[in-house]
Amino acid sequence: MSIYQFSAVAMNGREKSLDEYSGKVVLIVNTAGRCGFTYQYSDLQKLYERYKDKGFVILGFPCNQFDNQEPDENDKIQTNCMLNYGVSFPLFQKTRVRDTGIHPLFKYLSHQKKFEGFNKFHPVSKILIPLLNDKHPEYLLDDHSIKWNFTKFLIDSEGEVIKRFESTTDPIDMEHDIEALLADVRV
Repeated sequence: MSIYQFSAVAMNGREKSLDEYSGKVVLIVNTAGRCGFTYQYSDLQKLYERYKDKGFVILGFPCNQFDNQEPDENDKIQTNCMLNYGVSFPLFQKTRVRDTGIHPLFKYLSHQKKFEGFNKFHPVSKILIPLLNDKHPEYLLDDHSIKWNFTKFLIDSEGEVIKRFESTTDPIDMEHDIEALLADVRV
């Protein structure tokens, strides 16, 4: 099985098969516009611009499951991403990434690569980890579910999940892993 068996609703309202990204290195990210990690949109866009012509694509999936940090409607989300962060990589409509109603893609992704913890030295960890322990300890009960916004899954050109990066991994810190996978891609 690979990500190519899944589809999702693009921002234009059309169902889009992830098979369209076959042969590319893909980074799948659950996003939110009012989160302490929202600044990551800028670095994600930089990575996309740097590597899109080499066979790399980022797929953004806005999600409102984590403290109501993406309450806007889909059209406003897309506009905000473009105007505030210059986002030009594909965005999909708001998606459930954990618990009841989880999108099958995110169920698959989260079971392929387990949660291995947050980077406790990341500046936002000082806020995130106590918040989860105090307000949402249920998020930490298993070793696979998505714990917060901006969890990132790196997929190789065959559609296989290679690595999971938590919110506390900044996009630029994934560059070496992306480059390693792109070495095998023919554009």
